[in-house]
Amino acid sequence: MSEADFSSLRGAMVSNQLRTNKVTDPAVLAAMGSVPRERFVGAGQGGVAYRDTIVPLGEGRGLNPPIATGRLLSVAQPRAGEAVLVVGSATGYTAALLAEMGCVVTALEQSPALIAQAQVTTVEGPLAAGWPAGAPYDLIYVDGAVENVPDAIVDQLVEGGRLVGAIVERSVTRLVIGRRVAGGFGLDFFADVETATLPGFAPAPAFTF
Repeated sequence: MSEADFSSLRGAMVSNQLRTNKVTDPAVLAAMGSVPRERFVGAGQGGVAYRDTIVPLGEGRGLNPPIATGRLLSVAQPRAGEAVLVVGSATGYTAALLAEMGCVVTALEQSPALIAQAQVTTVEGPLAAGWPAGAPYDLIYVDGAVENVPDAIVDQLVEGGRLVGAIVERSVTRLVIGRRVAGGFGLDFFADVETATLPGFAPAPAFTF
């Protein structure tokens, strides 16, 4: 496909997938309309990069559907100059979007194979540990569905900082936003949207006698 073809697909994604599904933030639409999503999938997958489905990336991982990324960015309201950690950055699409929006981005990935494919500078480490070396962050974007959000990640937020991602609940992935305040941290669910899952976030087993 030509650059013109991909540009047309990006325009259709913005008009038909994002604007019609509560993604109206001009900054989000501008970033998603300009960053070439096809560069963040495997060779020969460019033609499916703009479908409203998870695009397999290998290693059991996937690129989230545009609607999931658009909704999460919209509620996160990233601002230029903010420090942002992307957990599970894979090939770097969401990190590139946030950088396009003017954020100072740390992209964290634990898969060497995905890091080798990444189109952004990436740090390597276990996802569930976050990246304390770059903390504190104004925003943490968990780029996939997890079973729980570890305290180790929440602790890397500034007070008043936001976290967005998806929680797996009874086999359904639900988009969430949370904010760290002096009294603790809580998550609010706002949409059921299919997202790829991230490894390493299983809750600790409950103690039994």
